[in-house]
Amino acid sequence: MELSLKSIATNDFSSKGIKLPKFDIAKVTAETKANPTWVHFGAGNIFRGFIGRTAQQLLNNGLSTTGIVAAETFDYEIIDKIYTPYDNLTLMADLNPTGDISYEVIGSIVDTIKVNASFEEDYKRLFDIAVAPSLQMLSFTITEKGYALTNISGALLPVVTEDIENGPSKAKHTMSIITAMLLSRFNAGKLPLAVVSMDNCSHNGDKIKNSVEFIANEWLKNGFVTEEFISYIKDETMVTFPWSMIDKITPRPDSSVEKKINDELGLENMAPITTNRGTYIAPFVNAEIPQYLVIEDKFPNGRPVFEKVGIYMTDRDTVDKSERMKVTTCLNPLHTCLAVYGCLLGYTKISDEMANPNLVKLITRMGYEEAIKVVTDPKILDPQAFIKEVITERLPNPYIPDAPQRIATDTSLKMPIRFGETMKSYIASPELDVKTLTFIPLTIAGWLRYLIGINDEGNAFDLSSDPLMEDLKKELCNVKYGEPDSVKDNLDNLLTNKAIFAVDLVECGLKDKIEGMLSEMLVGPGAVAKTIEKYV
Repeated sequence: MELSLKSIATNDFSSKGIKLPKFDIAKVTAETKANPTWVHFGAGNIFRGFIGRTAQQLLNNGLSTTGIVAAETFDYEIIDKIYTPYDNLTLMADLNPTGDISYEVIGSIVDTIKVNASFEEDYKRLFDIAVAPSLQMLSFTITEKGYALTNISGALLPVVTEDIENGPSKAKHTMSIITAMLLSRFNAGKLPLAVVSMDNCSHNGDKIKNSVEFIANEWLKNGFVTEEFISYIKDETMVTFPWSMIDKITPRPDSSVEKKINDELGLENMAPITTNRGTYIAPFVNAEIPQYLVIEDKFPNGRPVFEKVGIYMTDRDTVDKSERMKVTTCLNPLHTCLAVYGCLLGYTKISDEMANPNLVKLITRMGYEEAIKVVTDPKILDPQAFIKEVITERLPNPYIPDAPQRIATDTSLKMPIRFGETMKSYIASPELDVKTLTFIPLTIAGWLRYLIGINDEGNAFDLSSDPLMEDLKKELCNVKYGEPDSVKDNLDNLLTNKAIFAVDLVECGLKDKIEGMLSEMLVGPGAVAKTIEKYV
């Protein structure tokens, strides 16, 4: 058997325990082409395993008649090698804590577009869809970097400079293309649209909005657009940029899952590939079962009935509280802590770390004793229940093949939100003292120790990618493994950097604690594990 439209029509997938779409894919495809409602940018795992499946639930339950158009802006091989050969189908593998895997073929993604002007037919189709009166939303999982217009020094990226100079007809950067699509809708009669980030970053809707408005205003200066267009994108009865909070662990495709798909299901040609751009992806998605999506309910041209398939539709304040709860307290800080220490201690699976009692104590005490004191309670989700599920069910799941090395990617971008926000709340509180924190400083010290690039056995290891890596290495160049005294007064420039930590760690009184912890972890082999044990 193969994963294809012909195969699911002619083979008995159900006898293998594989759920199939309950709708007519050909009919949905035709309706989507005639009256597109939803385009999603970013064709990776979280999209296929969560957002695409949400669309499938809507279709299965007769709550929608159209599917999703997947638009890929970065790695076009994903479309050519993972979507097209499999008729845009995905095999979803739900990894149960018991070790069982539940399978479902996702058929809600009915068209794909490679978003680049060099693909003329695709590009034209994207802008044809852009002016469809039926279009309700653009959504995104392009990672936080996808919204950035500047480099780490604040200078505009060369591609953005070109887009500003060349105008909408030659847009290349994703945010420029979105602005050009909105211009097309404006020119087609001021058609309304929701532009919805579903990326795992704070105030994600504002990240798109700010980028779009910047580009639009630069185009205004250069005579490419009018003041009326600027008014259109700022008018929330016309264009909205809702905030959202998303949560689902979708790790890299795992070889053990691939083997089961081959051996137990008899599905062929399901092996992962690595694209030329370094994306490791497969025709299947393996992921945990728990998932959360909270969206600000601002859709000027209508929307799917998300609330009927488990999505929380609410106001901006509740989205903000839900996102802060997850990102600053109940999940992401714990994940990042495990990531940096996992790399240092030689772990390759997050679940294996959860068998280390000291690491479990560390994240438990950081979550329950430090972060929970300043948690924002969204009411629609219970912070205590959420963090309990994370620590007792989600992270220990041995069948989730998630790696600390993956989670450690771009840690410098995560620090200000995952830890800085809690420290800011302590500083602002008349009842709390930031200097009493132990486990957040221990995590920061662990990250600095990680950046030295030598593990707890004294061997060099590869650091995960980070946009600030070279700058961070320069800041730490005088800090040496085996020389604990090298820490003293060599970190001030880094510890005072509010762009990284959101607070001045020297000014708020955490410098000595962090320096001391880092010094202890530099003594020699085994020092990292001993330091963690000491403080937990």
